[in-house]
Amino acid sequence: MSPRNPRVQCSLYHISTKQECEAFLFLIVGFILNTSDNITESEENYWSRTEKSVLAPILTTEMVLGVLGNGLVLIVKVVCKDHFHCLYWLPLFSLTLSDFLCSILIICGSLLAMLSEGQISPWCEVVNLLKFTFITSSIGSIAILCVQRYMGIPSKGKKLSVLMAVACVASWCTGAIFGAVPVVYDWIKYDPAEMLCAVFWESSYSDMLVYILCAFSISIFIPFLLIISCSILSCAGYGKDCSSPGDLSSITPLLVILYLLCYAPFAASELVLLGRLDLTPSPGWLRSLSSVMAYLDCGLNPFIYCTNKDFRKAVLILFWNKRRSAFPHPVLTSITRLEI
Repeated sequence: MSPRNPRVQCSLYHISTKQECEAFLFLIVGFILNTSDNITESEENYWSRTEKSVLAPILTTEMVLGVLGNGLVLIVKVVCKDHFHCLYWLPLFSLTLSDFLCSILIICGSLLAMLSEGQISPWCEVVNLLKFTFITSSIGSIAILCVQRYMGIPSKGKKLSVLMAVACVASWCTGAIFGAVPVVYDWIKYDPAEMLCAVFWESSYSDMLVYILCAFSISIFIPFLLIISCSILSCAGYGKDCSSPGDLSSITPLLVILYLLCYAPFAASELVLLGRLDLTPSPGWLRSLSSVMAYLDCGLNPFIYCTNKDFRKAVLILFWNKRRSAFPHPVLTSITRLEI
């Protein structure tokens, strides 16, 4: 039956007047559109629930590993520092502190945002600022560690160690400065794919290009070149590393490999954004992967520390001393003399 002949269709339902026929057809079309919308919404809700059921346990695991693991590493570095050797302790301490704060503030905030489907201001802007600060401080700390091992500069005892300390502080400040720029220009809004507030470009391509190139060149690219060059030269035997074989800084190659692996999706996401002149963001799955992998780096770093034999002994000593303090030895308070 031809859909172009409404009179024939309306006559099937015993509708005679033109107004009633048009109203009837309007109701049918509206019903069909509402049905299709409901099907689309149900599919979106299904995938949203599925994604949430998968990502929630992953984020929870990464948060627990990051908070407990990095918290334990910080305690061991402060309390049991005499039980293991660490010639280049300053960048390692900065890296652990960055991972610990990221686990508490960023991963926890991302998990809550996913469960509540959003973040409110001003926490939204604070999260974006802190996220870039922790990323920059992490790669900066690893770069300083690689430079110190290559040049043989300990974290104390030499004048150049002061320069290394200033560089660690500068990596934190640089991340805070570049993280504050999108907040000042109001480029921040919640991104369900990243599960936290992120930068969305609604102005011009030139603004986005200038910001990303400046931020990546200063905060990411320069430390990346230092990491690669110093690691290659150290492996080739040109370095002046004066640490002992059992020094905690021996885990540096593992830290470098894990960091580059975990932050590769983040770099790919930014490169995809640079290639899109219409300012559309990178695919949602890539943004989600970049967040999950970046959080994974915070959770796995404590396990890399424990690959060092002396550091594992320091952890055991910490728990053993706590156990001994919980069950003190009996103290002899008096002697009773027995006469035979």
